[in-house]
Amino acid sequence: MPEASMILTRPPHLAAWTDALDRLESPILPSTAADIALLHSIEEANGTVDAHMLAECMNHDPLMTLKVLSHVSRYCTRLSVDPPETLVGALVMMGIGPFFKVFANQQTIVEWLCLFPEALAGITSVVTRARRASNFAMGFALRRQDEDAVVIHEAALLHDFAEMLLWCHAPVMALEISERLAADHTLRSADVQREVLGIELNDLAQSLMHRWQLPDLIIKATDDRQAHVPQVRSVHLAVQIARHTQHGWDDPHALAAMRDDVAGVAQLLNLSQEAAERLIRGMDD
Repeated sequence: MPEASMILTRPPHLAAWTDALDRLESPILPSTAADIALLHSIEEANGTVDAHMLAECMNHDPLMTLKVLSHVSRYCTRLSVDPPETLVGALVMMGIGPFFKVFANQQTIVEWLCLFPEALAGITSVVTRARRASNFAMGFALRRQDEDAVVIHEAALLHDFAEMLLWCHAPVMALEISERLAADHTLRSADVQREVLGIELNDLAQSLMHRWQLPDLIIKATDDRQAHVPQVRSVHLAVQIARHTQHGWDDPHALAAMRDDVAGVAQLLNLSQEAAERLIRGMDD
């Protein structure tokens, strides 16, 4: 990790946290970097790469998805036009050549966190959880015949990006939060975040997304305070289920929390409790 990207002293408030993370570059997943390199060579040789091919190689990587969306959204802000809501739309607006010019050489989380194995394990766990959440959210959105299902998928993938950035840039504080929560399962993560960071990560995520002028629907769909809205509810429930079952469906804490999660899905999709639980488990197979 570059020394300039390490946050060792806690910023004093939310705006200071936003400023600190806004100016820092972040790594991406190794598989994404390898796929981008392969597509770059194909484009240079044949000129046959398109936006869908690029999106397919990065739509399971929340860090790379965030990089592209924020880059294009800021460009759109300068042009005074609305930013595209999907990764494919952002890539179409950016263009294939400009994409490779900006993003061809990215550091990976393995390179970035080579001296912090605990942080590498931590961010890998969060990314895995985000992928599962995006799968659940897409399933709920398709069941609801939501025309914005792709955006709902992306919103769930990005929901916990602030936690990923914390592992990248403030691994000591991220590890302290993780260890406190692991030692006492009765603690609320938001409470521990406030104790260690002075802020909640959900608030930081919202602040950064507004700073980067991300599409309104993505900002709204990741705002847990609006969980009464069906689209937001789809994302919120997906994230909760992925978090509660990250250590397995039969984990005692998962079994306790899932009762409320299943009830929420049943209400959202107008299903019985039994049908909702079968649907959720089936999505995770």
